[in-house]
Amino acid sequence: MWESIRKHLEDYPERLKVARILVEKGLTVKNGKIYLNEIEIPSARIARAVGVDRRTVGETIASIEANRELRNIFEGLRSAGHSLKEIARHLGLGVVEITPIDARLPGILANSAMILAERGISIRQAITDDPELSPEPKLTLIADRKIPGELIPEFLRVKGVAKVSIY
Repeated sequence: MWESIRKHLEDYPERLKVARILVEKGLTVKNGKIYLNEIEIPSARIARAVGVDRRTVGETIASIEANRELRNIFEGLRSAGHSLKEIARHLGLGVVEITPIDARLPGILANSAMILAERGISIRQAITDDPELSPEPKLTLIADRKIPGELIPEFLRVKGVAKVSIY
C-alpha cells in the first residue's frame, strides 16, 4: 500500500508527509475532507501536526481524490481504535513489547500469544506496527494482568524476535 502511495506522490514531498500521517492515524479522505472515522478533522490541524501549510493539505486531498487508486485506499482507511498501552499500568494490566528481526516473518504474533496463553494470561489487545510505515515496527501485547519477567527468555526464543520489554 505505502509503495503505491509513495509512487503517486513522490514528486511532492510535503504531500507525501501529509499522506503518511493520514495513513498512520487511520484518517479517511472523502468529499474533499478528512475524517477520523465519522468526525471531521480540520485541514489546519493536520497541517500543524505535519508542519506544512494548510494549502498543502488541500492539495494532498485533491491529489488523492483525483487518482482512483489513492482514492480507494484513503476512502477505506479507518482508525484502529484506542490503545491501552499508555494506561495499562494504572489498570493493572501487563504489557510486552516485542521488536522483531524482520516484521514480515510469520509466527511472531501467534507464538508470542501462545506463550501467554500457556500461562493462563489473556490478551486484551494486540497492536502491530506496519513494517512499511514504521522504521522499527513492534508487536505490543496488552494482557489482563502483569506479565512475569521470567517469560522474557521464552519470547526471545520465538523465531524472528530481536528484543523484548515487559512492563
